[in-house]
Amino acid sequence: MKIDITTIVFDLGGVLVDWNPEYVYRDVFNGDQNKVDWFLNNICTSEWNEKQDAGRTIEEATDLLVNEHPQYEAWIRIYYDKWEEMLAGPIQETVDLLNKLKMDNKYRLLALTNWSAETFPIALERFEFLKLFEGIVVSGDEKTRKPLPKIYDILLERYELSPENCVFIDDNFDNIRTARKFGIHGIHYNSSLQLKKELLRIKISI
Repeated sequence: MKIDITTIVFDLGGVLVDWNPEYVYRDVFNGDQNKVDWFLNNICTSEWNEKQDAGRTIEEATDLLVNEHPQYEAWIRIYYDKWEEMLAGPIQETVDLLNKLKMDNKYRLLALTNWSAETFPIALERFEFLKLFEGIVVSGDEKTRKPLPKIYDILLERYELSPENCVFIDDNFDNIRTARKFGIHGIHYNSSLQLKKELLRIKISI
């Protein structure tokens, strides 16, 4: 069956932006990776962070953890006090692919990201390549997140997309799985080289 792709949708964190809270907490815990892992697996967890991605305010999220774990208040507050330092920079090889796609001008380029509405403006100011997108759906603005179906509905309806004409690139396979349920072609991102091969496989040349 021929795949006719007209729109390419990118995830941001882990695909185009290198973001990781470990970059901050390695300094906090003087390079002790065991302490970093324990803190991020038990206190400022990914599940806790996902609630901010879905619209919970930073103030509410921080107060919640401080009330639950007052002995770790200083470390908890560091999460957002130094949040910008968790942004190591662009994943340049993938950004280069995005730039080439933009220059070719054959496809609509969109982004669908799980990101707090309060911190996303920092990324917009810092990363010039985000201006290459026709539009960006930010989970924190929408009060929902991947892989929940609602955010895919928002993407498709807002930009009047036919799912069979879209390819979605994400480093989280759960997010790809939901996209495929909508009929969107999904690429589970592992590296820029792997992404390029997958795009070539569906006749998108870069």
